Amino acid sequence: MTSAVAADAPVGELLRQWRQRRRLSQLDLAGEAGVSARHLSFVETGRARPSREMVLHLAEQLEIPLGARNELLAAAGFAPVYRRRDLGDPDMTAVRTALDLVLTAYEPFPALVVDRSWHLVSANRALSGLLDGAAPHLLEPPVNVLRLSLHPDGLAPRILNLPEWRRHVLHRLGREAHLSGDLGLAALHRELLALPGGMDRTPPNGIAVPLRLRSGDEVLSFLSTVTTFGTAVDLTAAELSVEAFLPADEVTAAALRRAG
Repeated sequence: MTSAVAADAPVGELLRQWRQRRRLSQLDLAGEAGVSARHLSFVETGRARPSREMVLHLAEQLEIPLGARNELLAAAGFAPVYRRRDLGDPDMTAVRTALDLVLTAYEPFPALVVDRSWHLVSANRALSGLLDGAAPHLLEPPVNVLRLSLHPDGLAPRILNLPEWRRHVLHRLGREAHLSGDLGLAALHRELLALPGGMDRTPPNGIAVPLRLRSGDEVLSFLSTVTTFGTAVDLTAAELSVEAFLPADEVTAAALRRAG
């Protein structure tokens, strides 16, 4: 992850930038963290050097991504805490097993694993049926699933409610880019925003935004859910999420069961 927060800045300045990104005052953050506003002000201005525990405590309150917490620790003169392991590492066996179990459990409904940049990590067998007609260049690794869904050479021509789906995807991506400070996500947001397809400006209706996809002579309607490792302390595991597309109606459920 490449952060918009200056990595070579003093730790106090980094904390101030993250606090402002979360739209918190010093008094707000001090209250949530259980520290005095005076001490927090001294930390941000460099008049006080925070302990390792204080850096991690403030980062937890600010919901800072684990990679950026390592940057904070380094700026404060401490060694990084969070490791990044390759998913194929023997230590990641439990993670791989959990992902496989979740993906298989969703079948015959499509589910996929993505990393923080929305690159496809793995998927269950049901996903392939949704990718018919996508251009080969969009399916070459690393596959970015958001680009695949909104690109005119991808799924976009088959999405019947494309303006509504674009609004949902781009709002979510823009929020992630802002909250994480990830320059890569911000660049992806600008790229996808420039693609054709329009944007539905009407207020959302219903309990969730569906994905309505043409598949042959049928119209499949999905609701998406996201699962993450809520207690992950490894960078790779923390940045993985499982997105499942569950049938929004019985027609879709029956079609997927037949295909499965």
